Amino acid sequence: MQLKFLGANRQVTGSRYFLEAGGLRIMIDCGLFQERSFLKRNWQQPPIDPKRIDYLLLTHAHLDHCGLIPRLVKAGFSSPIYTTEPSVDLAKIIMIDSGRIQTEDAKYKLKRHKREKRKGPRPVVPLYTAEDAEKAAQLLEGVGYEQPLALNDQVSVTFHDAGHILGSSILELNISEEGRDRRILFSGDIGQWDKPLIRDPTLMPNADYVILESTYGDRNHKDRGDIQDQIADIVNDTYQRGGSVVIPTFAVERAQELVYHLGRLVHTNQIPDLPIYLDSPMAVDVTDVFRHSRGYLDEQTHQLFESGEPPLRYPGLYLVRSVDESKAINAATGPNVIMASSGMCTGGRIKHHLRRCIVRSDSTIVFVGYQSPGTLGRLILEGRPSVRIHGRSHDVRAKIAQIHGFSAHGDRDDLLRWLGHLEKTPRHVFLTHGEEKVACKFESMITEQLGWSASVPRFNDTIVLD
Repeated sequence: MQLKFLGANRQVTGSRYFLEAGGLRIMIDCGLFQERSFLKRNWQQPPIDPKRIDYLLLTHAHLDHCGLIPRLVKAGFSSPIYTTEPSVDLAKIIMIDSGRIQTEDAKYKLKRHKREKRKGPRPVVPLYTAEDAEKAAQLLEGVGYEQPLALNDQVSVTFHDAGHILGSSILELNISEEGRDRRILFSGDIGQWDKPLIRDPTLMPNADYVILESTYGDRNHKDRGDIQDQIADIVNDTYQRGGSVVIPTFAVERAQELVYHLGRLVHTNQIPDLPIYLDSPMAVDVTDVFRHSRGYLDEQTHQLFESGEPPLRYPGLYLVRSVDESKAINAATGPNVIMASSGMCTGGRIKHHLRRCIVRSDSTIVFVGYQSPGTLGRLILEGRPSVRIHGRSHDVRAKIAQIHGFSAHGDRDDLLRWLGHLEKTPRHVFLTHGEEKVACKFESMITEQLGWSASVPRFNDTIVLD
């Protein structure tokens, strides 16, 4: 029995593992590398012959976990991909959107090279297309939580709720080999406790080996306070000034959480009647998946559905898909709330709304997620007096606000809480999905505080599991 680490090792993105056990060859996740220094790995040939992989198990539908699946399929993979039912729907949306973006980026790069009369180091082609992603999506098969699935007579897998995004999973693999029984846990991404819409992470009783994410393994989140009170204060203040509240948001989970919080404020009359726009076709599609996946949502959300106050549909909420509808928002007058992607303002419809509102002192730009250095969102958040949008400089006159507490990742204490629930000491804990300094610091914490055996694997490490 051996485990090979093929991504998210001493870095956050590109989750991918290969397990040989019980006569099977299993890939766990197949994510896109997104850090600039590792992008070339996306273009390398798959490190495992795709035709010899028996199964792919997907923890959840974020791009850094599923974004390389179309390329794997394009290279010859044709076996089943097991994941939860909501993740089937979300992964299809996300992979197809990624394929479209890959194609658009390749076209733009070709035009730029032609204009600059130069050639790049390799042919300019998409990593994969939307059609490739559609083909990959046909291999997805949905599995319910807490339902053991026998992959053969020696290996079974059970999906448990990870509390990260809708449909996210902790994978429990039970393996019988050479007279020994072993249990391996792949944490996927562990969420926070007491978040709206989705359930808390499942606490697991025991494991022999644990592969655990470490995104926030060296720190705790800032005190998030009462998110709804913060949103209400911002909306009411901006309403009094007659402006727009513009919120750059990510299409998956963050947008739905915002829609939920705004809905509670509407139903409890804590904000005035005003139009609330979700201007993102992808976010609208994802919101539809939430509505159709009630069995995967938390008990409080179930109660809201039954009470006649559905959390993702209410008076004044407009779900915007078409370009014409999006343009009409800019022509609207009076106070409103506009949510649009991308979350870091690097592209998408949010730029059109920023261009119109950032120069207005009556409006507020609200950030609810991390802004990477160098992105437009980061420049605005840092207080730049002017920023370039669509090639033109715009003075920043709008009020700038930030709300903490929306992270879908558990922090250091959440991860330790999850680990600490194991009834017996695992044989070893492998830390992945975290920057090198963060993962190594978390490793020291586990070994010193818990007295457990832990390590931070490197890319391409192969570990024999006894």
